[in-house]
Amino acid sequence: MEVKAIARNLRISVRKARPIARRVQGLKLADALAVADFSTLKAARFLAAALRSAAANAKNNNNLDPETLTVKKAVFDEGSRMKRYWCGARGSAKPIQKKLSHVTVVLTNE
Repeated sequence: MEVKAIARNLRISVRKARPIARRVQGLKLADALAVADFSTLKAARFLAAALRSAAANAKNNNNLDPETLTVKKAVFDEGSRMKRYWCGARGSAKPIQKKLSHVTVVLTNE
């Protein structure tokens, strides 16, 4: 059985977040949480929150034991972009796009 959790509109770009997601795929839930908790990356906090949410979904909604779960998929996808402007020379405005991302975590007990 698969259990899913999604965290949306996280204030981090996907290029910075994808390496930690690749690192936890295929691990047991406890090992994946250990990797995420002891990492110094900002994306690791977001990933750990999504992993804990998926574990809570498995326990409360499907009566699964969190100790038997493994990370089947952990993916950071692009979200929308916040459009801002920075002052440029001679009164011009330079556009800035602040990137957002979504994380999807799928746990399985197989």
